[in-house]
Amino acid sequence: MPLIYTVDFDSCVKCGLCVEACGDKKAIDLEMKDELVKVKVGTAVLALGYEMFPIEKKEEWGYKKYENVVNSLEFERLICASGPTGGHLVRPSDGKTPMKVAFLLCAGSRDNTGVGKPYCSRFCCMYSLKHAHQIIEKIPGCQPYLFYMDIRSFGKMYEEFYYRIQDEGAKFMRGRVANVLEDPVTKNLIINAEDTLLNRPINLEVDMVVLAAAVQPSEDTDRTRKLFGVSKSMDGWLLEAHPKLNPCGTTTAGVFLAGVCQGPKDIPDTVASAEGAASAASIPIHMGEVELEPYFAQCIEEKCAGCGMCVNLCPYQALSLVEKDGRKVMQVTEAKCKGCGTCGGFCPGGAIWMQHFATPQIVAQIDAFLLGGEQ
Repeated sequence: MPLIYTVDFDSCVKCGLCVEACGDKKAIDLEMKDELVKVKVGTAVLALGYEMFPIEKKEEWGYKKYENVVNSLEFERLICASGPTGGHLVRPSDGKTPMKVAFLLCAGSRDNTGVGKPYCSRFCCMYSLKHAHQIIEKIPGCQPYLFYMDIRSFGKMYEEFYYRIQDEGAKFMRGRVANVLEDPVTKNLIINAEDTLLNRPINLEVDMVVLAAAVQPSEDTDRTRKLFGVSKSMDGWLLEAHPKLNPCGTTTAGVFLAGVCQGPKDIPDTVASAEGAASAASIPIHMGEVELEPYFAQCIEEKCAGCGMCVNLCPYQALSLVEKDGRKVMQVTEAKCKGCGTCGGFCPGGAIWMQHFATPQIVAQIDAFLLGGEQ
C-alpha cells in the first residue's frame, strides 16, 4: 500500500478543510456517492485476487490471542520501508527489536484436518525465505527459525536463493508445530514442535512468530463467477477452459482469467497470466465479430418435459427454461453453446439433439463404415 492519504468516512465530519487544502488538484470529493453504471463490452477479464485464510481458526498457534504472533502480510508491513515503523522491525507488544523470530510455513495450507486448506499456497515458502533474509540483513545477530513441511522453491533461481538463506545462518526445522504458548511476563513465545528429520521434540523460545498463512478465493469470487457463468474447482478457485491448451480462457466465450483468482500464483506467474488474458481478450475486440461453429444443441419441444436437468448440467450456461404454450421447455442460447453434447446424452426424454449430429446421421455413418456403403 502506498503512503498516500485516504478519507476515513466512518470518522469524517465533512468539515471541508481537506478539500480547501487540496486546492486546484480537486483530488477529494466528499459528496461522491456509489452509483451503478451500465457498460457494454465485448470481453471481460476476471482478476479477483485472493484473501488470507483466517488463521485464527488454528487456535493452537495463538494468532489474535498473543500480540507477538502475526501473519505474513502483517510482518511484511512491519518490515517494509514504507510501513508504520519505517522498516524497523519491532514487536507489537512492547516495541522491542526481536532477536529470535520463528516462521511457521504451511500455516493452514496442505491441511487435511478439515480446518485449513488441502492445497499448497505456492508462494509462502519463498516469501518466508525473503523475510528471513531481511531480518538477517537488517538486524545483526537476529536468528530466524523456519518450521516447514517441504521447501517448494520451484521458480527460476529460487533454489539458489534457498541455499543462500541457509548459508546466511537461517535454521530450518522440518515438522509441524504442535502449539505456541506465551510467557505472560516477558511476552516471549514458546514453540512446541517435532523435528521429523532428527526424530526428536523441539521446545523453543522466541520473540516473535510469523505465520505463513494459506490463501483462499476472495469473498466475492463465487458471486462474480455466477454473474459471468464461470465454473469453479473443488477448492473454490475459478476454473479455466483447459489447464494446458487454454489456461486463460473460461467456458464462457469472451471471459478470461488473470492472476490468483484461478489458483495460487507468485508474482511472475501472475504477471504472465495477466498478459496472456489481456492478449486473449484483445483478439475478439480487434476482430469486431466472432465466428461460431454451427454445432449447437436443438430442443424437440414436443418431447421436452421441462424438467430442467439439462440446464443444471450445461458447463457453458447455455440452456434455460422458458414458458411456451403454457408449459416450460428448454431453450438454447446458440452464442454460448459449444455443441459438447452433454445435455443431449443425459436428456431422459430424448428431446435434445445436436445439429449436424442427429441420430439418423450417426447411424448412416456407422452403416457406411461397417457395410462399405452397401445397404
